[in-house]
Amino acid sequence: MSNTSSPGRNRAFVIAGLGISLLIAVLLSPFASQNPDGLDRVSQDLKFEEKATEETPAKKLPFYQVFDEYAARGVPEAIATPIAGLIGTLVTFSLAWGVGKLVVRRHDADIDKDEQVSR
Repeated sequence: MSNTSSPGRNRAFVIAGLGISLLIAVLLSPFASQNPDGLDRVSQDLKFEEKATEETPAKKLPFYQVFDEYAARGVPEAIATPIAGLIGTLVTFSLAWGVGKLVVRRHDADIDKDEQVSR
């Protein structure tokens, strides 16, 4: 199978996708429902939310309090929610990009090793 796409075209596609994702995160996040999500709602309805005594591992992270409840603390809510969406999108993209780079690098190294063995 040949790779017919150019690196420039791939880069443009990734940048466009990231741009659209950032626009959605920033512009639409203020319209998200303030009601609890499904799992939180079930725990409230069945009254087992109070029974959870163990702290989640995420609450032990040093930066947990900064983005508690999907918003930045100490910033007006009209600005905090889009900021949290922006940062969350950038962090997710960065992690996916990094994992992708590692996988491609490893895949390329495996191909090079196979080519050397076959010579």
